[in-house]
Amino acid sequence: MSGPPRVRSGNIATEMEARSVLGPADNKVSRKPAPKSVKKPVQEDGKGKEKVKEKEKELSTPPKQEAPVPQSLTLTASILRQQERKAGSLSMSLSYLSDGGASSSSAGSSSSGRTAGGGRRSGGVGVGVRRKQSVVKVEKGEVESGGGDCLEDKKRCGWVTPNSDPCYAAFHDEEWGVPVHDDKKLFELLSLSGALAELTWPTILSKRHMFREIFLDFDPGAVSKLSEKKIAAPGSPASALLSELKIRGIIENARQICKVTNEFGSFDKYIWSFVNHKPIVGQFRYPRQVPVKSPKSEVISKDLVRRGFRSVGPTVVYSFMQVAGLTNDHVISCFRYQECMNGSESRKKDNNGEANGETGKLEETTDSG
Repeated sequence: MSGPPRVRSGNIATEMEARSVLGPADNKVSRKPAPKSVKKPVQEDGKGKEKVKEKEKELSTPPKQEAPVPQSLTLTASILRQQERKAGSLSMSLSYLSDGGASSSSAGSSSSGRTAGGGRRSGGVGVGVRRKQSVVKVEKGEVESGGGDCLEDKKRCGWVTPNSDPCYAAFHDEEWGVPVHDDKKLFELLSLSGALAELTWPTILSKRHMFREIFLDFDPGAVSKLSEKKIAAPGSPASALLSELKIRGIIENARQICKVTNEFGSFDKYIWSFVNHKPIVGQFRYPRQVPVKSPKSEVISKDLVRRGFRSVGPTVVYSFMQVAGLTNDHVISCFRYQECMNGSESRKKDNNGEANGETGKLEETTDSG
């Protein structure tokens, strides 16, 4: 047979390994495994080896946990800090107190917000500020006690306060409760007491000059001749103060006072005869005890109404009695209580002296006759 020549492969070993070779024991021969290729480690320099070793150690060793700080140590540290701060504040406060005259300036600088000792502010600054405030309070107290107004020095009735109008306080100190015996003044006070139904005392006192100008200084004879239509006309000065009913009442009361004067000699004698010519002393301890009317004011009111007076109810009459001094309603603690008492007693002595003088003159005339 002709054919191409067989070419023997170069890899004979591999072919023989692939074939199964028969041997004496069961015609089988143990097959040897192919040798494994071992990779040779790449040689590295010294630095590289050290880095590799360090990384291996880090990976092999577990991470170390930091030991917790005991709580007792933190507490003691905070306590020590607080004690240091307190010691610093005490030293600063002692330095402020020991400075003497320079304490005011140090307090002023501390109040402006400057701190000393790196944040130790509360102790020394607080002491300086407190001391300064106490000094200011003492100075204010001295000023108030030394140069205070009369409203603060003297004790008055409860309806007068330090915030009251000065004219209202002067009215309490000079007029209210002082016995009045002049017919013009009595007529004025009766008219102003009747105006209390529409106005208050502070308002009346502030417009008192207008009342006197319109009603001719409260002369009963002159006021009785005024025309009610003209004075009470709309747009008149009187209509700006009171209502038409009150204006007509004042004019009518002036006419009735003239009649009383003709009968009793004076309005003073007539009105004071209801209290036996001496003031009624209230002796009240508290303002709430002072009444708005009394049995005596009701008696006087009835008699005035019977005679033709207007706007003279018991409450108006009692206000008139208080301001005209027919009753002393100053509370006992008010400084005007005793002054009004002394004024009425001196008036009583003068009247007794005049009466004794008149009786002496009468006796002399009878003896000479």
